[in-house]
Amino acid sequence: MADGQSEVPDSTAVRTALWRAMHVQVDSPPHVLEDEIGLRLAAPDKDWRRRHDMDPHATSGLRAAIVARSRYIEDLIAKQADCGVTQYVILGAGLDTFAQRRPELASRLRVFEVDQPGAQAWKRHRLLELGYGIPDWLHLVPVDFEASEDWLKELATAGFDAGRPAVIVSTGVTMYLTKDATAATLRQITGLAPGSTLAMTFLLPAELLDDADRPGLRASKEGAQASGTPFISFYTPHEMLALAREAGFTDARHLSGAALAHRYFADRTDRLRPSSGEDLLLATT
Repeated sequence: MADGQSEVPDSTAVRTALWRAMHVQVDSPPHVLEDEIGLRLAAPDKDWRRRHDMDPHATSGLRAAIVARSRYIEDLIAKQADCGVTQYVILGAGLDTFAQRRPELASRLRVFEVDQPGAQAWKRHRLLELGYGIPDWLHLVPVDFEASEDWLKELATAGFDAGRPAVIVSTGVTMYLTKDATAATLRQITGLAPGSTLAMTFLLPAELLDDADRPGLRASKEGAQASGTPFISFYTPHEMLALAREAGFTDARHLSGAALAHRYFADRTDRLRPSSGEDLLLATT
């Protein structure tokens, strides 16, 4: 997680944004997700594509996994909006660009992006600087997680209505949190209005990964450790489902990375496929 006092984006948030842009720039169409706005926000130096973690071949599986989960989340949001849900909460928003790329859909919702204060201040500045602005339906909600601020309380202050259904999304976050912290977040979400939906990603233990993907996980762990944001929590699907049910969810499902690969990459001829290692918890209140 980003340092709440430092007005810079988290390095992992930047990496994710750059991978989304790489998908557009180096992979063959059709693109699963088209997002170069995160690249504009991050504004890396001109040699960014020469970075070791941007190697187009070595990181293709990770890049594909990132765009697959992003596309799935946006498809989920569109479906929920068509069902009448009007609130969308992004926990650990980072350089999420849904509001800028999909304003026709986002403007039907109240979008709440939750992140550390420093990261939010930086993003607010960049959105204004680049001319995207901050429409009245987009709320950047600063929450100092390191100081144990109550994110639900801060959401309410920003205009979130806990009495109305919402979609809550947390991607690329649980690996940085203790299992107790994730369990506490799950318990908070079960208290939201009936009909609310949670989509939360989690990392699998190395032994559950395909052999070819284990070096990538090891490299990611080492990179996260070097950046001062180590991976501390991994879950089997059974363990994550149990955690959700113990928190009070009666409807909790597991969606594998392989299922997302089949959904969005099955017909591709360029061999681009998501790596294994990150799955999704889907739960409704």
